[in-house]
Amino acid sequence: MDFELAEEHRMLKDLVARFVRDELMPLEEGVMAREAEGKGLGLSDAEHARLDEVSRNLGLWGLDAPEDVGGSDMPMVAMVGVEEEIGRTVTPYTLPPDSPNLRMLMQTVNERQRAAYLAPYVAGKTVSAIGISEPGAGSDPAAMTTRAVRDGDDWIIDGRKIWITRAAEADFTILMAVTDKEKGARGGISAFLVDKGTPGFNVLRRIPMLGGQYSYEVALEGCRVEGWKLLGQEGAGFAPMQTRLGTRRIQMAAWSVGMAQRALDMLLEYAPQRKTFGAPLAERQAIQFWVAEAATKIHAARLMTYDCAWKLDQGRDVRSEISMIKWYATEMAYETVDRVMQAFGAMGMTKELPLQLMQAKLRTMRIYDGPTEIHKWVVARNLLGTRK
Repeated sequence: MDFELAEEHRMLKDLVARFVRDELMPLEEGVMAREAEGKGLGLSDAEHARLDEVSRNLGLWGLDAPEDVGGSDMPMVAMVGVEEEIGRTVTPYTLPPDSPNLRMLMQTVNERQRAAYLAPYVAGKTVSAIGISEPGAGSDPAAMTTRAVRDGDDWIIDGRKIWITRAAEADFTILMAVTDKEKGARGGISAFLVDKGTPGFNVLRRIPMLGGQYSYEVALEGCRVEGWKLLGQEGAGFAPMQTRLGTRRIQMAAWSVGMAQRALDMLLEYAPQRKTFGAPLAERQAIQFWVAEAATKIHAARLMTYDCAWKLDQGRDVRSEISMIKWYATEMAYETVDRVMQAFGAMGMTKELPLQLMQAKLRTMRIYDGPTEIHKWVVARNLLGTRK
């Protein structure tokens, strides 16, 4: 086995690392200050425009998008390295386009949708969102009740969606709805492309989340969608949705590794300098054990994530591995960041260090795209289901 990245993918990871170091981390002070003032976690328009310009010029757009729409067609293994580096900073910037919705579109678009939605998305001209969760059906997409009913060549969608990131800003939302109640998740769920401003697509409220983040609740009330905006085949939306969810979970695992590594690096720099009762923290066994445990668990999570990505690139079934890395990496990073905050003492409790934003993001990630407990259940179910 070769546990090293291919040279091309290592060079890409190094390039992203420099972008994070030179462009994103210098913005952290301003990001943290605005969040501390209650202004949310975000960038100014000028900051975002500059990052777009720099990252585009570096060739960092459309990394895993198809070449025929301007992408670089990078495999998931390469993207793990990219996302780990992005995870090291609390500056909220995503290299366009965001991979989860991209990969769902890649799997489902027809030629018309490819030109109207996928190509502009890869080019960074549009922003997307996805509506899956519903009040009362958060962790179980198969329990969704939002309905889409044919009306001539169009579809009429009615229902409620919640926890949608960017719902108010997105140019289009990939919306999941039931088209055959009897079949449910086995052939009865479809995906639709709903444009911003479509009548009946009503953003009800912006929901403040931990760490200055926001999500939205949306009501679909007689929302008419043209027939050609059915994404993929009728009733075949569940599998592409799982592709999207799986991509986000791998991305989250990589982010978690990046955050944990950043926190550990901060501790390694701080512990030899900070003295308590006449000795550096680095000489305290508790700190030494935290360092050893964090380094070991980061190493394990990193290898697990690359293993999962490699298997996915090979076309193998990675449902268990995706659940494993999602829960293990987020829990590992949350523990690591919490211990580093503890080691920093009162300073670790302030909003002057990035640790508190990392902790808040990880706390939400332990819920988003499937809570830890659900993923443990999935792994156990998959293992126990093979035994007679």
